[in-house]
Amino acid sequence: MNVLLVDDEPLELEQMEYMIKTTFPLWKFHKAADACQALTINQNHKINLAFLDINLPGRSGLEFAEELRTINKEVDIIMVTAYQSFDYARQSIRIGVVDYLTKPVIESDLQKVLAKYKDTQSSNDYSSLIYQALLFIHDNFTEKLTLSDIAREVHTNPTYLSRKFHEEVGMPFSEYIIHYRIQAAKRFLMNNPTWNISDVAENSGFNSQHYFSTLFRKIEGITPKEYREKGK
Repeated sequence: MNVLLVDDEPLELEQMEYMIKTTFPLWKFHKAADACQALTINQNHKINLAFLDINLPGRSGLEFAEELRTINKEVDIIMVTAYQSFDYARQSIRIGVVDYLTKPVIESDLQKVLAKYKDTQSSNDYSSLIYQALLFIHDNFTEKLTLSDIAREVHTNPTYLSRKFHEEVGMPFSEYIIHYRIQAAKRFLMNNPTWNISDVAENSGFNSQHYFSTLFRKIEGITPKEYREKGK
């Protein structure tokens, strides 16, 4: 399942991705800050589900939704807005939008919208081997994981798994685990304000706070503490 998230607020994009990933960890997410970027993404990927902020720079989310519906007739579109407006709702219905969320998006409301997609969390995007490997990583990312551990779990040899993983996921196994742990850390930083950075590191699968902080800054461009402050 390819999911398009469009919002000109980076933090809104990240939070939406986190909330959806809680239920659908294997969905593929594509993020854009405006309609122009979103259109390019749709040209390069078959988008199945799109969450569009109405108030975008340039073309509005509603204008882009109408264009997207013309180009991609199979996409499900969900509008997101900070304003409760009958006119917005009426335009959304006319375009064929499947649902409508208001900001700040409450996770329980989002999960209700996503309930109809439960059956799409399958191995369709990956081979059975890589699907099982990903599930094992997601269930055990806090533990020390090696390629040999996962190969043993999915009953194949490490060399073959390494090649297939890179082919299907688009990055090496070791890089995927680091990024998955960093994404988990970002959720922990936002959702657990009483945890110190060491707690976040440990619960994200890093055995060293210093190593975690160094990687976090390299990938995100800011320190874990700065990321937490930014989200307040």
